[in-house]
Amino acid sequence: MDQVKQFNDYLNRKGLKTTSQRMIILETFLESDSHYSTEDLYLKLRAEYPKIGYATVHRTLKLFAECGIAAERNFGDGQTRFEPIDAEGHHDHLVCTECGLIIEFEEPQIEELQKTAAAAHKFTIESHRLELYGRCAACVAAGD
Repeated sequence: MDQVKQFNDYLNRKGLKTTSQRMIILETFLESDSHYSTEDLYLKLRAEYPKIGYATVHRTLKLFAECGIAAERNFGDGQTRFEPIDAEGHHDHLVCTECGLIIEFEEPQIEELQKTAAAAHKFTIESHRLELYGRCAACVAAGD
């Protein structure tokens, strides 16, 4: 299902209005492959849309997560980030503990190993996430 339609349907079911501000936030959110915190997205929007407030951005991101078009992520730095849910596939994350860079990656061998481990323990996987923490190449190079 189209994410805009999914969001509008969710708002209708909840008796909430489809506002121009919510649609601007949704469009901006979906156009990026970033992992937005409320503050990140607010700052991105503020220059062009100064009437959109921080609280509106925060509530709207929460609505995205509730309706299934965004996933909340916590990468150990105390901020909740949101990323669009990709209906086409699963990915994992490499997180730089120095600069905060987040790299998405897919590795079929890891996915197969997880299935093998689950089967060996007669376990059915419903969901999972893998986050690897360390330093990105730029931070390693800068530290030498």
